[in-house]
Amino acid sequence: MSTDAPDPNAPPRHPLPPFDAETARIKVQAAEDAWNTRDPQRVAAAYTPDSIWRNRSTFLTGRPEIEAFLTDKWERELDYVLRKQLWAFHENRIAVRFQYEWHDATGQWWRSYGNEQWEFDERGYMARREASINDVPISAEERRIHGRRPPGDDTDIPLR
Repeated sequence: MSTDAPDPNAPPRHPLPPFDAETARIKVQAAEDAWNTRDPQRVAAAYTPDSIWRNRSTFLTGRPEIEAFLTDKWERELDYVLRKQLWAFHENRIAVRFQYEWHDATGQWWRSYGNEQWEFDERGYMARREASINDVPISAEERRIHGRRPPGDDTDIPLR
């Protein structure tokens, strides 16, 4: 968890821990919605100023590193679109599985499969994120994620 005291002027990011099934789902959907904007500043704002990350084999600390990482990511991962699904929760922690699709500069489409573990501070900011991700090449015809999730759609993410 974050070692610095939370910014007393920062508004809380609801819902706050401890999470129940409904508030954990709300938190997961908020994360999906933010990531689908592909706005590094908006996404980084959900993390503590000193948040720590492991994303694949990359280790990051703090919002500036997170913003730089996301800027580079979305310059490479074109037309990125994401689906997240709640996997488990307990007190101030949430686990999700996710898939996202994107194409590279050559036009090759990819589906990225992953799992994340999140830990939140008492004000609802994410203090720790650990992500394991694998990329699978797909054809444009194999795509199944087209745009943001429609409101109220809680469809299970298929494994294949």
